[in-house]
Amino acid sequence: MRGAPPPYLANFDSASAMLRALSRFLNGKDFPALGQSRLLEPLTQMVNWLPSTARKKIFALGGSFEAVAPEKMPQVSAEAVAHWMVNQYPRRQYPAMMIGSSNGALIHLCAALQIPWLPQTYLIPVRQSTDPDDPKQALKLGRKAGQALLEANPELQLHHMHDPSQDRLMVQYITYFRVKRRCLGPSYERFLKDHLAPGGTLFVVDCQRTWPTTQVGERYVFQHGAVGGVSEEEYLQGGPRVNHFLERMGSSVRHWEPPTPDGESPEAEWGFEPLLGEDIKAFAKRQGHHVKRIVFSQPEQVSPLVADLYQWWYGQRGILSNRLLIESFILMEPWWTLRLGAVPFWMVFNMEPSAQRLENYLNSRAPYDNIHMMLFAHGVESIGLPPIERWQALLKQARGVNGFIGVDTKSYPSDFSTFARYHKDLHKIHGRHPLPSPLSLNQLYEFLAQADNRYAVHWRS
Repeated sequence: MRGAPPPYLANFDSASAMLRALSRFLNGKDFPALGQSRLLEPLTQMVNWLPSTARKKIFALGGSFEAVAPEKMPQVSAEAVAHWMVNQYPRRQYPAMMIGSSNGALIHLCAALQIPWLPQTYLIPVRQSTDPDDPKQALKLGRKAGQALLEANPELQLHHMHDPSQDRLMVQYITYFRVKRRCLGPSYERFLKDHLAPGGTLFVVDCQRTWPTTQVGERYVFQHGAVGGVSEEEYLQGGPRVNHFLERMGSSVRHWEPPTPDGESPEAEWGFEPLLGEDIKAFAKRQGHHVKRIVFSQPEQVSPLVADLYQWWYGQRGILSNRLLIESFILMEPWWTLRLGAVPFWMVFNMEPSAQRLENYLNSRAPYDNIHMMLFAHGVESIGLPPIERWQALLKQARGVNGFIGVDTKSYPSDFSTFARYHKDLHKIHGRHPLPSPLSLNQLYEFLAQADNRYAVHWRS
């Protein structure tokens, strides 16, 4: 693993955190403190001693320290980001690689196959103050910086995302610029040429989740809201839940008035921009590689498939697969999942839709003996946030031991020490297994053939 990331790449984002988790695994390491400095552990633990209001303020300001000033947008280099990303992986030959949408479940598939994943999308946080309940102002303030970013990086398209519910603490201080690669570019191509085996497979992670957007310019859209606990209609038109939330937050408005959407685009964080897929196909044809698209419409649709694959794989290895490890957003641990012989189930966020999908999974499978759960702490009692009792009820579906990993139930969702505690709690779980040899592609295809279209995930050549 080489070098610090470019200063304009967010560390606590899905793409950078998932890449860090996987690259550390492939380098034979676990994932404490989300791959950040271990010095953060005592700091995050001390934060929980403070009152809730102070904790939230520190969390929000901490995010702003990661942000880049708007006038520095011309210095942002997509190629520098790509160069850093590929340099996190061991320099060896791989039978396959994944490229495309961020997805926590597929990070576990990559870990099983012992192959890298290269993100299409990542977050550039921009330092500027915004009223979270005034999306039109947010767009106006971000426009100049967005245009400068795109002028400096013709290979990118920009999705300015503004979420006044789930990201409420952060959007007061930073603007979320999510960018998507439209082509592989020199660093990705060089890495593929040097480290993908002859005739290897490129898996394109194609999440087809879209969102209403407003066209700002060429390669530039504005997205109000995001995947989580609030529907697209509520973000755009309001409703009782929005009214109540804004009243609780002490806002002067009772519904948001975003710029009028004029189309649908790939969702800012999770959706896949098809132009990259075309470039991958052309590259693979030139190099003699195979391309297989993993197509799904919602990020969590992959989670039951990967969970069942792990359970099947453990059975192939003679391991009793009676332990479920539930992960949340970027709280994940591929190394410890395999050391514990756990089945991973990844949730996109800590909202009610994720709780419902987890409940559907648990109700449709044989009961697990042990269930443990991580919950991402974002600091806001946002729309669609289930009470902690909802998660406790799901844990109790275990026949035996159950419990949270790193969660202080009294401080949640402002439980920021969870980013230090989750790793220590994993150490306390009994039972260890040696790290396995890689799952082979033939084994993966055997499992998929047996699945017989059971999942809402399509594997297309």
